[in-house]
Amino acid sequence: MKLGLAAIDAVCERLGRPERSVPAVIVAGTNGKGSVAATLSAIASAAGLRAGLYTSPHLVRAGERIRIAERELTDGELDAALGPVFLAADAAPEVPLTYFEAITAAAFLSFARSSLDLAVLEVGLGGRFDATNVAPARLSVITSIGLDHVEELGPTLESIAREKAGVFRFGRPALVGPCPAGARRALAEAAAETGAALHDAAEEAAISGIATSVDGTRFGLETPAARYDLATPLAGAHQAVNAAVAVRAAELIGPELPALEKAALVRGVAATRWPGRLEKVSVRGRVVLLDGCHNPAGAGAIARFLGDTGLAGRVRLIFGAMADKDVEGMAASLFPAVASVFLIPAPSPRGATGEELLARTSAVRRDSVVRPSLEAALREVLADPGADAAPIIVAGSLYLVGEARERLLSGRFEGE
Repeated sequence: MKLGLAAIDAVCERLGRPERSVPAVIVAGTNGKGSVAATLSAIASAAGLRAGLYTSPHLVRAGERIRIAERELTDGELDAALGPVFLAADAAPEVPLTYFEAITAAAFLSFARSSLDLAVLEVGLGGRFDATNVAPARLSVITSIGLDHVEELGPTLESIAREKAGVFRFGRPALVGPCPAGARRALAEAAAETGAALHDAAEEAAISGIATSVDGTRFGLETPAARYDLATPLAGAHQAVNAAVAVRAAELIGPELPALEKAALVRGVAATRWPGRLEKVSVRGRVVLLDGCHNPAGAGAIARFLGDTGLAGRVRLIFGAMADKDVEGMAASLFPAVASVFLIPAPSPRGATGEELLARTSAVRRDSVVRPSLEAALREVLADPGADAAPIIVAGSLYLVGEARERLLSGRFEGE
């Protein structure tokens, strides 16, 4: 990890400034930024616009990070974009790039080659020094503020808010989602200092009548521009909030892209694809939900979903996380809401072992069990003859969710 814009800026200069060729929206936030970005991209596509979407991390393939007109890049297309990036970085004087910087530059180049109407860029970490922030955004969005990556962004909500507010632009709208009061004040101060026009989704997007299930979420929405009845395939009340932020973002850039009219916004919300976020997969007649809740707020969102759907205390949880994450906080938010917990190592050198997870979460739940792998835990849960029809949840690290998604969709657990 390397925070700073010097390297990405130098390589973009050598590539002919591809990041300036497409109007962009940049989306930052502790939680929800990927869902908002994916929803906004789907809205643009539903309006007949050619949209690019850049997100991170990927679940299985690196090409998932870059979508053009809602289609992920193939391996060959990603190679074709990375080649010029590597050549530019290797030219004298050499510019060392991180993995994230290289793929960000490849996304800019892919978008520039594709005659797009809009690019939606999800920030990787923070905002001010994130590689995506070299793009001259027409609209900046901050979805939420929570305590995560405190070593890089600072120890308080206010310090984190200021880092994320680095995506604000002079004279351009800046939309913020629901935030704690202190963070909201810091964002307002940053907008005033930058000269950005602040819009607060908590005041400008009134949500009503939320109904959620494993199949998605329905809700009403009223903004200064329109009233909507919306349905998103993304499950959980928190996804109503994310979709509302995306709709308000589309309204704010609507004057520059007139195709973003009400009917397109409704269609786009309904067409959103964002895998690994309470994503439903069926295996042997059982529902498995996959969610990359990598911090306490994300884990709490799952717990609220279980309460909202009457599933609290019924589901079996398979959990793995990175060792440097707030495992204790995630456990406190989620473990009391499930029937049983299976702790497994996430597939990464940074992953905590099952035994380490057990030691760090035993104060929350003493009956958790350790299993050596995702496959072992899944086979045990799927074979349990006493299991009721309640879903199984695989949650925690997105690396783990990616592994689970690949294995489950391959069909290897069917018929066993």
